[in-house]
Amino acid sequence: MQFYIDHDWQENMATPRAKVGERAKTHLLIFLCAIWLCVGLIGHSPWKPFESQSISIIQSLIEHPFLSANSWTQGAWIAAVSAGHPALETPPLFYWVATGFAYALSPILPTHDAARLSVGFWMLLTLIMTGLSGRELWNLGVGRQTNFVFIGCLGLVVSAHTMMPAVATLSGITMAFYALALVMRKPMRAMWLLSGGLLIAFLSGGVMPMLIIVLSVISLLLLPAIRQHPPTYQAMLAGIMLAMPGILLWSWCCQQWAPALWQGWWQAQWQFQLPGNHAYFVRTLAWYAWPALPFAMWGVWRFRQSVLHTYRFQLALIFFSVAFVLIGFSSDRSEVAALPLLVPLTVLAAGSIETLKRGAAGALNWFGLILFGILIAMAWLGWWAMLNGSPVKLYQRLSYLSGLQTIPFNLLYGAIAVAVTLIWLSIVLRAKHSNRSSATNWAIGMTCAWTVFMSLWLPMIEAARTYQPLFEDLRQHLPAHYNCIHAQNIGASQEDLLHYHAGIRLKDHEPSKATQCDLFLIEDQPGKRHVLPGEDWQVIWEGEQTRQNRESFRLLQRH
Repeated sequence: MQFYIDHDWQENMATPRAKVGERAKTHLLIFLCAIWLCVGLIGHSPWKPFESQSISIIQSLIEHPFLSANSWTQGAWIAAVSAGHPALETPPLFYWVATGFAYALSPILPTHDAARLSVGFWMLLTLIMTGLSGRELWNLGVGRQTNFVFIGCLGLVVSAHTMMPAVATLSGITMAFYALALVMRKPMRAMWLLSGGLLIAFLSGGVMPMLIIVLSVISLLLLPAIRQHPPTYQAMLAGIMLAMPGILLWSWCCQQWAPALWQGWWQAQWQFQLPGNHAYFVRTLAWYAWPALPFAMWGVWRFRQSVLHTYRFQLALIFFSVAFVLIGFSSDRSEVAALPLLVPLTVLAAGSIETLKRGAAGALNWFGLILFGILIAMAWLGWWAMLNGSPVKLYQRLSYLSGLQTIPFNLLYGAIAVAVTLIWLSIVLRAKHSNRSSATNWAIGMTCAWTVFMSLWLPMIEAARTYQPLFEDLRQHLPAHYNCIHAQNIGASQEDLLHYHAGIRLKDHEPSKATQCDLFLIEDQPGKRHVLPGEDWQVIWEGEQTRQNRESFRLLQRH
């Protein structure tokens, strides 16, 4: 690869740059990153389990006017719960923002699409804070590379487009991390950022993300470099104290206006699992945090002589260790819980790319090119199979999984997929192998693969996961007047989607409550279809979810 050398006015050699259009490549990547951020946010119904609960809560907030005092004093806006999950699980900040997007954009978009755009807002904030963290801890230019590594992480792409509070929690944690990176140089600015990050993390995720930030700060205060610099530790302590009034205000309001929900939530926040799930998260990070994890591990090894004495490594390792221990003890086996671990790993990785050996960087680069090339080819092959029925085996498998016999040809989505694929091919053919290109090409590959899949496979994924046509059809068959609907075998996520799509809130699932209702909704178990709960019930509607497990529902009316 050919290079030319820049010199400053003192004739000192500067960092060599590749003799390719680096600025053009950066502009192209920014454009693709914008596509990565936007593609997948609209155009499909809420999918369970995460989005079903979120959309039910947002619908509940819409049903309770924001300016009504009763909406607050009755706990609807302070302790937001869904139809299928009666217990409080997280504070309501994410739902407040999503409801605001729904109010503002619902004349243009469906409520679920408008609310899901709030995820793009939170992820944009996360990307900004992540890039600033990398630049602050390493050098100018590393911030862009930090974002390249971050959006290239395999485990991030689906979560970054899912309507759930974890994306707002990630933004708060990333803001707090940037504040701790900045505190040595700009204590006052870091103080406000730390306060804002801590408040966002608590009001969207609860006690656990708050503990990650607070315990990381306490651990950093033990470092000699922090103790010997009074403005730094004073700013860190002040940042935590400034967030306390907001945290205490929500806690007090919740205790006053929803005491039962508060009590259950507070007790659940302090329930730890013994033994923890740390082994699960170690296995998960092996693919979830790729390629940030190998880059970060190399950086720790490469700078092993200074790891314990350099603030950038101290911050990242302390933050990662505290988060890993707390997540392992307090979280279920869920990949979403590992999102905070990506922040310190990505920042470590971004500054270590330049020191990677040329052979290792080339191998990682080619691995990314081959991986995403295969994924893009699979996306096109699956789309072609569903469009034309060939290859037969692949068509039969996709048809079975999605419940569709064919998919319609969409000119707009097809054009997007073609354009992105051509961009990907042009990058592969013109690829210049260097340490930085191994990360940038990976990010471009992830962006292209995600865009192609969402452009071509969205009808199949939507058919396999949506309940919208089913429950809207159920709503149309409801009698004009009825007392209530009792349910049997209906899951919590299905109940949330019933609330959103059909406006139905089910009665308690206990059999003893069935006598109070004149409608009975049943999800049939395998082999028990058409079994009536009694002779006084008559079937007035039947429906089936079209995906592979063929969920069957019946609505019965007492006569």
